[in-house]
Amino acid sequence: MEWQLIESDAALQSALAEVAGSTVVAVDTEFMRRNTFYPQVALVQLCFGDKALLVDPLQITDMSPMAALLTDPGVIKVLHSASEDLEVFSRWLGVLPEPLFDSQRAAALLDLGFGMGYSALVKQICDVDLPKGETRSDWLQRPLTASQCEYAAQDVAWLLPVWRHLQGQCEAQGKEHWVLADGRDAVATYNAPGNDYLKRMKTAWKLNARQLATLMAVCSWREDTARRRDKPRGWIIDDQACMQLALFDPRNHEELMSRVETDQRSLKRNADELLALLAQQRAVPDAELPPRLPGPLDAAQRKQVKKLKAQVREIANELSAAPESLLQARDYELLLREASGAPVECPRHWCGWRLETVISPLRASMAEMA
Repeated sequence: MEWQLIESDAALQSALAEVAGSTVVAVDTEFMRRNTFYPQVALVQLCFGDKALLVDPLQITDMSPMAALLTDPGVIKVLHSASEDLEVFSRWLGVLPEPLFDSQRAAALLDLGFGMGYSALVKQICDVDLPKGETRSDWLQRPLTASQCEYAAQDVAWLLPVWRHLQGQCEAQGKEHWVLADGRDAVATYNAPGNDYLKRMKTAWKLNARQLATLMAVCSWREDTARRRDKPRGWIIDDQACMQLALFDPRNHEELMSRVETDQRSLKRNADELLALLAQQRAVPDAELPPRLPGPLDAAQRKQVKKLKAQVREIANELSAAPESLLQARDYELLLREASGAPVECPRHWCGWRLETVISPLRASMAEMA
């Protein structure tokens, strides 16, 4: 595998100038995240043809050529399972790769498999077994070894033949715009994150309105604190502690330390901030409290979900796509709640091609069941 390690501003500018005019680039990253909130970028791999470019972000000071490449609308960026890479680029460069072709997403839309790992996809399409020796390597160490560079090069170089195969299949089946639309949705969703932390709180629906408001405030505080300190969320306080703060509403240090079960050192460090936050929440007027979360689906609703999933499987079979690539698990519950008249914020991915091929047929089916 031919590769070039790029360790200077001049080398980066020269290498990218040589491939100016390219319409597609394969992209991968190596990063570390052991005790930090944000990923620490350690290497960026690019491939335009037969040679992989290994860009060392620890040595280069001017990354504007890289940012320009990632945002060039005339160059398709091919990544595999891009969510973590989006976080890397957003934090490191303040930009996101667009247009984005996610090979994992494309494979699912072509019914090659849902959630396929990169190695499995390369094996299936190219019949190549990728090396795994550097999977747990310390990518922040310098100098990088030849073995690390070879591993990193192969991690990106095979993306181009994989893309060519997937692209051909997508064109034949009229799905190229589906993959690129999902890439736009991924970027837009990353730029406008919601309160995803509530999804991890499986019993949050049991909370009354004031307890829920407190939980949301505590989780928001934890998120801000974790980002400011660049530490994992769980190092600030864990999910269980967030729930206990909402449930028990401790009013002083003694109640806080006795009723909240989490790391005592972390709790002591954050005690004053948490108690002040809880006091603020007690002062919120009832009229400003959020509505309670809906409870779990009942037996009749679960039966409806089964019918919807069966219908999606039929649609997926007709489209030659993996059912999971058409709708996410939580979409079924949202569709049911929408049909019942409950206020629902339609996810971004319900628009575009999915609206016609999946969402509208399901809505019509539920209207007939009503």
